[in-house]
Amino acid sequence: MAIEENKLDFNAFVLSLGSSAIINLGEAPDPTTGQKSEPDFALAQQSVDLLALLQDKTRGNLSADESKFIEQMLYDLRMLFVTVKKASKK
Repeated sequence: MAIEENKLDFNAFVLSLGSSAIINLGEAPDPTTGQKSEPDFALAQQSVDLLALLQDKTRGNLSADESKFIEQMLYDLRMLFVTVKKASKK
């Protein structure tokens, strides 16, 4: 019998990809080291692009909550990406 609390759902998957982008932007500590790193814009962009691809490929197959969650995650990550990129140029 499977334990329900370990069930991975769509929003948890989206959150995982979003967390990777946040870590790669240097805005959260890496869970393996506990340290924040310098932004790696290529890796962060890759995570955002994966989320956008996932959004595109699942369009019409998500619940309203799932659709809103991935849309909001993408918006927030894109805004954070721009903010961190601008700050790194100063």
